[in-house]
Amino acid sequence: MKTKVFSFLIPIFLLVSIITPIFAQDYLFQIPEQDIQIFIEADGSITIEYYYQFKNQPGAHIIDYVDIGMPGNSQYSLSDISATIDDRPISDIQNSDYVDGVALGLGANAIPAGGTGIVYMRAENVRGQFYFASVEKEEEYTSMRFQPNYFESNFVAGSSDMTITFHLPTGMTEDEPIWFSPKNWDGDETPASVVDDQGRILYQWSYANASASDKYEFGVSFPARYIPIDTINTEQTLTFKPTDVLGVAIPVLCCGGFIAIFGLVIYFAAKGAKNRKLKYLPPKIAIEGHGIKRGLTSVEAAILLEQPMDKILTMILFSVLKKDAAEVITRDPLDIKVEEPLPEDLRDYEASFLNAFKGTKAPERRKQLQDMMVALVKSISTKMKGFSRKETVTYYEEIIKKAWDQVEKAETPEVRAEKYSDAVDWTMLDKDYDTRTRRMFGTGPVYMPYWWWRADPTVNRTTTARSIGGAAARGSGPTMPSGGKSRTITLPQLPGSNAAASLTNTVTAFSAGVVGNMASFTGGVTAMTNPVPKPTSSTFRSSGGGRSGGGSACACACACAGCACACAGGGR
Repeated sequence: MKTKVFSFLIPIFLLVSIITPIFAQDYLFQIPEQDIQIFIEADGSITIEYYYQFKNQPGAHIIDYVDIGMPGNSQYSLSDISATIDDRPISDIQNSDYVDGVALGLGANAIPAGGTGIVYMRAENVRGQFYFASVEKEEEYTSMRFQPNYFESNFVAGSSDMTITFHLPTGMTEDEPIWFSPKNWDGDETPASVVDDQGRILYQWSYANASASDKYEFGVSFPARYIPIDTINTEQTLTFKPTDVLGVAIPVLCCGGFIAIFGLVIYFAAKGAKNRKLKYLPPKIAIEGHGIKRGLTSVEAAILLEQPMDKILTMILFSVLKKDAAEVITRDPLDIKVEEPLPEDLRDYEASFLNAFKGTKAPERRKQLQDMMVALVKSISTKMKGFSRKETVTYYEEIIKKAWDQVEKAETPEVRAEKYSDAVDWTMLDKDYDTRTRRMFGTGPVYMPYWWWRADPTVNRTTTARSIGGAAARGSGPTMPSGGKSRTITLPQLPGSNAAASLTNTVTAFSAGVVGNMASFTGGVTAMTNPVPKPTSSTFRSSGGGRSGGGSACACACACAGCACACAGGGR
């Protein structure tokens, strides 16, 4: 009998030993990058977007639900909320039982231990976030405050590259809105100020070493006439300076939220770079002089035309590849081998570009590239002194048009490849560059520029030809004379669709693999070349009450100057 009992207990013991580690699992994750966007709409509502990159730790609990806190005092509908996990729609969106907000059920797309996932959420038509503010202006102002989601410190490991952006209503002039110094923020308190292609002024704060468990608070104010008057709350008044606004401790207006909404900063930057015209040029460059400033390189002309910086960086990459100064080793992530010794004809910005890629750490490389862009913008500002920007821009737009004409009128694929090789940097400045490139190449086959083997690691490099100038050109395909000189170059050959994608996707590859969030990268340059003016003091009216929400470690305190706070903690 004892033997039977003992035998019966063995499987129970084994079962318990197996189950116990499962119950012992807890949430533990990293958030390498996060991006939060707040769009202030003309109807007095706000739209909130969260992009978070999530890296689950080995042995941690799977991420099967994401609980997201919504702003205090807000009115919203679940039907106005959408979300994705790794670009796949999330259909299970409901009110959370754990926080004052919503719960996203990841279902079959749950993030396993040791895995990664990108969760995106968009909440539209969120109301109740604006309060009157009395500022040193001649008209009535309104304000709002926002505290992004944060996570319990015992659930989060490492630092987080964080960006938060306010998109102000359209039609506003740059001297009308006011920003407030962030609370508990170790990054630069002065936001980058840019204007997008819709005429919205953007205030953007970025910090590479933020904490995903700290409580940060941000605020903006602008003339009340930009939103309906009945969407602005009318409660008690508080008076303080903008530099003190986020340091005022007033009872809680909000709480809620948990775990990871993970920002696809890379994706967002690539898309945002195509849709925005970030104002990194200093205002003084717009002061008109007389005559055209000739002799600018294509890269310098790109600065004058305020092209997106990922495109400009790609142009510099192409220029050093054409000079045999570098070679792309991998596209994803983008890695560049710098040749030694370097050619003697490098420009200052090309040498600085290559020097940045000699470093191995991404933050150091990003900082050096930003410094290079700052120096480049300042050099253009100096070169344009006394010249007409309007006339100069027209002059270089004509050069861009002629460059495309030469490429598109080439009679043979071989000659087209030669013309494109010579003019690729100028053709990139055309606003329809992507479309024209794909249309020009068609379905192929296409002979690529002779130096393209340096740009695309997938190109055949087994055949080598050498030009009179001493530069090697490798690839497959026929040989051709170039520029009327007696030189033979072996052209790389790709199918048309692959050729177009290889060219146009290089810009995206550069953003994703090197500088990360392009809006944040450009904002760092703008802060040095075209900084936003300092704010003035102001008085706010706000609700003095507060409330606390569910979710462990959720105890956010908001200064109630139009407080729109969202905090997150805990998990399940």
